[in-house]
Amino acid sequence: MAHMQWKNETTITKFILLGFGNLNQVQILLFVLFLVIYILTMAGNLLMVALVVADQQLHTPMYFFLGNLSFLETCYTSVISPRLLAGFLIEDRAISFRDCITQLFFFGALAAIECFLLAVMAYDRYIAICNPLTYKVMMNVRICLLLVSASWITGFSASALVVGMVPQLTFCGRNEINNFFCDMEALLKLSCEKSPLAELIILVSCSLVVLVPFLFIIVSYVLILLAILQIASSAGRQKAFSTCASHLMVVSLYYGPIIIMYMGPSAERSSDFHKALSLMYTVVTPMFNPIIYSLRNQEVKGAFRKFMMQTLGMI
Repeated sequence: MAHMQWKNETTITKFILLGFGNLNQVQILLFVLFLVIYILTMAGNLLMVALVVADQQLHTPMYFFLGNLSFLETCYTSVISPRLLAGFLIEDRAISFRDCITQLFFFGALAAIECFLLAVMAYDRYIAICNPLTYKVMMNVRICLLLVSASWITGFSASALVVGMVPQLTFCGRNEINNFFCDMEALLKLSCEKSPLAELIILVSCSLVVLVPFLFIIVSYVLILLAILQIASSAGRQKAFSTCASHLMVVSLYYGPIIIMYMGPSAERSSDFHKALSLMYTVVTPMFNPIIYSLRNQEVKGAFRKFMMQTLGMI
């Protein structure tokens, strides 16, 4: 990347992340609020990773994927939150062109990986409910590792492809991004010399990364629902659905804001509404994921109690 001839360096060398600079009266309050959210997000997700690694009862495909999702969330929120927090304390909200591209690359990669991991977790639930007799064979250690590895490799590859198109754009004049992080939509709007091929590749790549896993999740849950409805006892149906409820809530929290933001009528969206939706899936959702899985899962609760007893016993 260092050897590329970046067209941008002769024009714009930095961008201004406007963030929430218009809310001058509550900057300190917002800093404290999002600092607490960041700490809770890191603590909750790292604790989930520790529980999955330490407790033998959680050494199953479902929790292996959950541990990966929790690790991903710590990385995901750390790409966004530190600069968001800094923006509340300092007036200079400038970010260099290269730092913006770096943030865009990791944000795009981790967001794509989350889409793939959520699809993998839906597939895991589909096999567990629709083909329970073959579950251990179809979701063995090798296959689980392959699915997770493919998610991470595909996510980083897709992001590299998209970010690799940015040098084809030229930036001049306005350099203000009305958001708290660098995102591709804002960069495309700021580009003063369009590249139809680059914009097409970006659009197709982003659409595939978001929509294909989402459609896969929908199809998986339609099949799961049909299988659950065929279970004779209400207790059996409730037990089968309860194993999917947490994942469905996480999918809704993640995809809901994205669908509203990128597929709703753009004319009806204000910049503040756009930033609020961005906050939902970049900052708030990663905090709720471990809470959702903990509240509805007796195995996680049991692992947590065991972990706390062992920790207190060592003091």
